Amino acid sequence: MKATCHCGAVVLDVTLTDGLATAARCDCSFCRRRAAPAVTAPKDGVKIVKGADKLTRYQWGTNTAKHHFCSICGIYMYHNRRSNPDEIGVNMGTLEGVNPAEHEPMPWHDGVNHPSDTKT
Repeated sequence: MKATCHCGAVVLDVTLTDGLATAARCDCSFCRRRAAPAVTAPKDGVKIVKGADKLTRYQWGTNTAKHHFCSICGIYMYHNRRSNPDEIGVNMGTLEGVNPAEHEPMPWHDGVNHPSDTKT
């Protein structure tokens, strides 16, 4: 599938793990603010076709997850997951021909109580 930011500066070639069936949202402090549902791609399932130099990265907390955005229009494109480093979450709204509203309701993942944050 093709994924693009709003301004077109970043273009990705995305291979999803299980199509759109993995669509979900997360309620962690960051994801609930952006409210973009993500779909799952394998670690090698996201190729930057255009605009690698336009991507910027945001990390915080454990610095495990890496969230990638277009530095021009600000659209969240994808993130390397901390819950599973072999997976990438891709912003469902960036996929050409996909309207997330047509796939509601979607499940929510409990990012507030993430295992990486739990002390044993």
